[in-house]
Amino acid sequence: MDKLTLSIPTGRLKEEVLELLARMPGWPASCNLNTRKLVFEDECLPCRIILSHPKDSSTYVEFGAADIGIVGKDILMERENEVYELLDLGIGKCQMIIAVPLSVSHHVFFNKDHLRIATKYPHITRQYLQEKGITADILSLYGSIELAPTLGLADAIVDIVSTGKTLRENHLQVLESIAPVSARLVANLISIRTRMDAIRHFVQQLKGVIRNE
Repeated sequence: MDKLTLSIPTGRLKEEVLELLARMPGWPASCNLNTRKLVFEDECLPCRIILSHPKDSSTYVEFGAADIGIVGKDILMERENEVYELLDLGIGKCQMIIAVPLSVSHHVFFNKDHLRIATKYPHITRQYLQEKGITADILSLYGSIELAPTLGLADAIVDIVSTGKTLRENHLQVLESIAPVSARLVANLISIRTRMDAIRHFVQQLKGVIRNE
């Protein structure tokens, strides 16, 4: 039977993912994926591997380029791809938060007449504001959004944080936590039916590794 195709994100999650996979039965102790190649079909690998941008991995899975993939929960929340979420991998942990300048209190912020919020996650931000009953302008930025409040571009930011060091360096504080974020294993909706046994086997092996950590 053909191997499952697994989409792995590049960037900060990649090494954590590879360390996790290396502890699974049948996987090589180390995989040299530090080349310019983006597709790996080596005989020693139990899966065909696609390396994708973190924001694209769930789309690869949704449209069947990969049977399964590893995606940050923040991307799943933002993109709302039609994929089946199988497992929380417990890696890449951080928080989706809203942050404001140190001088701004919870009461002051939520009683402002007009708000502008900078974010890389406009969909998540819009849903958060709707749940709070708040009207605000959403400014989409893709760089260091912590600059926005300092430069007067925005009253707050919505972003993911792990240690909070960057917030502190830019004189920002967490106003509220919106959602916990970690890496998730997802599956294509057709593959979960047509390749159920192979996917179930992969999930069980991965669960075993996670339990033994």
